[in-house]
Order: sequence, then structure tokens, then C-alpha cells
Amino acid sequence: MNNIHSLSVIHPEAKIGENVQIGPFCYVDRDVVIGDNTWLGAHVTVFDGARIGKNCKIFPGAVLSAIPQDLKFKGEQTTAEIGDFTTVREYVTVNRGTSYANKTSVGKHCLLMAYVHVAHDCTLGDHVILANNVNLAGHVVIEDWAILEGLVAVQQFIHIGAHSFVAGGSLVRKHVPPFVKAAREPLSYAGVNVIGLQRRGFTPEQINHIQDIYRILFVRGYKVSNAVEIIQQEVEQSGERDRIMAFVKEAVSNEVGIMKGFRQINGSKVRNEERGMRDED
Repeated sequence: MNNIHSLSVIHPEAKIGENVQIGPFCYVDRDVVIGDNTWLGAHVTVFDGARIGKNCKIFPGAVLSAIPQDLKFKGEQTTAEIGDFTTVREYVTVNRGTSYANKTSVGKHCLLMAYVHVAHDCTLGDHVILANNVNLAGHVVIEDWAILEGLVAVQQFIHIGAHSFVAGGSLVRKHVPPFVKAAREPLSYAGVNVIGLQRRGFTPEQINHIQDIYRILFVRGYKVSNAVEIIQQEVEQSGERDRIMAFVKEAVSNEVGIMKGFRQINGSKVRNEERGMRDED
């Protein structure tokens, strides 16, 4: 049985699942689907095209599936999709897609903290965390288990790999490969995301293997093309290696490019505190 507050406006054609709770002063448009056991706090606005999964929590002030902030948008029928068990905190905005991808997608078990903005045609995997005030431009892809700390801004068409971690306040203008920590300005490699990988069950052998790959790619000062050749020749084949290599090859094939290692940006001028990171590099 649903619990819908009398002060909310719900279009009669909206598809509301079982045991859905909707607080006061909400607005739910016509072409909307809300899954079972989902909760909407007060003052939530859900426009046409929203597809909200089961067991989600949508906090006050959130606006889901508003039209894209894109001048090329011509009113086409598109969606904004929120996966099961995802939490959307206060004043988050998720815009629906354009004809480019036809949808904006947020995966399952994600957490979008307060004031996050997810623009048109973005794709977020499962278990993604976007901390407060993260802003994604259009067409951004973020893979499973990635974490972006507060105040991170991501430019359009950026790809952020699985299990990566982007430090707070970063400006992301280049692709971020999987399993790494990214920080500094301009954004660059800051080590392997060891703690995150340990929490998700990666073995010490797997983590060491990933570190070996990134030492060649980012620490030793090779050009990316040369590093890729060395990795393929010298590093034992594995699922992790294949995933990293596939990401890097795709990233360097387009004009955005991949983020650099600290030494690749600063040459031989490496500060003493950076040298202290070798246990992770």
C-alpha cells in the first residue's frame, strides 16, 4: 500500500510501484515510473522521462529528469534512469538525455550527495559515490565503484574508470583510468587506490600487479605509447592488465587524452614529498 501525502501532485498516469512513500509538496509528472519501496521526501520534483528503481531514497529538493541544459535539445523523448537501492540527497539534479544517447543513467547502489549535478547523457555504473557539489558536464562516463570527492568538476565527454578515486576540488579534463587515485592541478596520477581495492576484496597479488602496470605507465617517465608496449611485453597478462590497456588505448585515441603521471607533467622537478609516495606508486 502506498503512502502519498495529500499535498503532493501526482499525475494519474504516472506508474507508482508498491509500498512507495511520497512526502508533501512533491510533483510527479505523467511519464514517470517509480519502483517498489522507494521513498520521496518533501519537495521532490520528478519530470517526464524519469525511471526510478526499487528501494531508492530521494531526499528533499531533488529534481529528476528535467530537460537538458543543452541548446541542441529539441524536445525529443528521452529518459533519466535511477537504479535500484540508489540514494539521491538534497537538491541533486539529474537531467534527462538528448538524442545523442537518449538517456542519462545512474546505476544501482549509488550515492549522490547534496547538490550534485548529473548532466544530460551521462552514464554512471553501480556503487558510484559522488560527494557534495560534484558537477558532471554532459556525456561523462563513470564506471563501477568510482568515488569522486566533494567539489570535483568533470568536463564533457570524460571517462572515469572503475575503482578510481578523484580527490576533492579536482578539475577533471582528461580521462582517468581504472584503479587509480587522481589529484593535484593539473589532475595527475597519485598512486593506486589501494585502500579501495582492499575493501572490495582485491588480493595483495592483484594490487601489486596493478601497481607494476602503473609504475611503467605513469612513474618512470615513458611516453604513453612506449609504456603500453613495455607493459604488453613485460607484464603478465591478467584481467586487470587487459582492462587498463583497453582503457588507455581508447583514451589516447581521442582528442581528450589520458591524465599524466606527476613526473610526466613536471619532468625532473619532483618535490621531496612526492618521492615519499613510492610505496603506493
